[in-house]
Amino acid sequence: MPDVNGKQKVLVVGAGPVGALSALYAAGRGDDVAVYELRDDLRDASTTPLNFTKSINLALSERGINSMRHAKCEGLLDAVLKESIPMHGRMIHGRGQDGELYEEPQLYDAQGRYIRAVDRAMLNKRLLDYLEQMPNVTLHFNHKLTGADFKKNVAWFEQRTLAKTDHAQNPTGNAPTKLDQDRPKEITVDFDFMIGADGAHSAARFHMMKFARLAYQQEYIDTLWCEFHINPRSSDLSFAISPDHLHIWPGGSFMFIAIPSMDKSFTCTLFAPESYFTALAPLSAKDFVSSFSKNFPGVCPELISPEDLRQQFTENPHLPLLSIKCTPYHYRSSVVIIGDAAHAMVPFYGQGMNAGLEDVRVLFEFLDGHDLYNESPKLATSRKERRAGALNAYTSQRTPDAAAINDLALRNYQEMSAGVKSPLYRMRKWLEESVSLYLPSLGWSTQYSRVSFENQRYSEVEKAVARQGKMIVAVLGLGFVGLTGVTALALLRRSGLRPLRALLDHLQN
Repeated sequence: MPDVNGKQKVLVVGAGPVGALSALYAAGRGDDVAVYELRDDLRDASTTPLNFTKSINLALSERGINSMRHAKCEGLLDAVLKESIPMHGRMIHGRGQDGELYEEPQLYDAQGRYIRAVDRAMLNKRLLDYLEQMPNVTLHFNHKLTGADFKKNVAWFEQRTLAKTDHAQNPTGNAPTKLDQDRPKEITVDFDFMIGADGAHSAARFHMMKFARLAYQQEYIDTLWCEFHINPRSSDLSFAISPDHLHIWPGGSFMFIAIPSMDKSFTCTLFAPESYFTALAPLSAKDFVSSFSKNFPGVCPELISPEDLRQQFTENPHLPLLSIKCTPYHYRSSVVIIGDAAHAMVPFYGQGMNAGLEDVRVLFEFLDGHDLYNESPKLATSRKERRAGALNAYTSQRTPDAAAINDLALRNYQEMSAGVKSPLYRMRKWLEESVSLYLPSLGWSTQYSRVSFENQRYSEVEKAVARQGKMIVAVLGLGFVGLTGVTALALLRRSGLRPLRALLDHLQN
């Protein structure tokens, strides 16, 4: 039975980075943890990712790093960072009026801070490897959550195939039997506390909605994405372009980006309205390359051959972008949803995974703050009551924060696809960074720096940036008034006081 000898039985649904980190946090506090994952072992290269792409590079920033730091798993963070690539800024690509290709670097931060490119599979592998070493953790792959009773704290899973009994790097090739394929085995699992970290199409959220009065909003934006690949240089197997930057080819309503990989290739993504994909599909090979070269100069044939470009566009899926908001994130003391299950967002701020990892840190800070792991008999409330209080506090704080970064991510698409070339954007960035460097006591920082290099709550970031924006407008307004005054004074000096005297006479009459 659950909660024996002071231990909680924690059920984690989803073994991706967010679910795995939450399992590490719970296990590190002494809980008995069982992780259930729909897919096969995610460390197995043959396991199909949820989005059906071969490789995913992610931007790891301070929030994600800080959350892994607080997991207190010796060596985990160092192992992850060792297999990451620092990206110090954006590299904007285009073609000048003279017809020549250009690259324009834009540092992310005036203080030299940077984000890191990491491979999702590598990150997942590191987290699962640490989990597998813990005696109070069990991993269950190929298990689909089919039902849950959050009043009785019971869950049901279908065992989709025979589970592998060995490590993913040394498989024995266990195959599902015909009986498994025709009639999946169902198991019943009891628990004290479930953490749903099973992604945007969350089964945990679906079953929680039967108990909690959950407000739910889902939006598909009019943008699809398709993955491309830039190989290392054939001559020396080095990076084809700078590995120190996230590369952007802004196109207004669409853009092409490239993120470096440890094997010296680049994982690239085309973001564009569905109509753009539809228009590209029937083009001849020549017109296809011509259209791509016009909108994303320097990509083809310089970095991707025409044949590879067309093949990758045709064979790789064209996938939608989903934004989800919901509340509450919990039901009583029984279940909480985190990561994309609670707040899936578009990828334009590189915060989806970072926000999910931060969910874990914030959640367990509330659990610790409500003495969930304090077994003192002097406590006036039961562990169940304390857990319910912690989950309620978590939902109250995290809901506005998740809504804020969700909105910021949507707005950042305009900045990445067009704003990076705007003089107004550059002027504001320069002004905010100058104030941050030379007047640090004012606490100014760019929105990007607050989001990516600090741990300030997302909702507070939004408010702080709005205040800075008003002050910038006021300063620019004063500057305009001052410039107008100087101009007027110069005119008065040239023409004497007659215009001023005439104006005063007019006002008096």
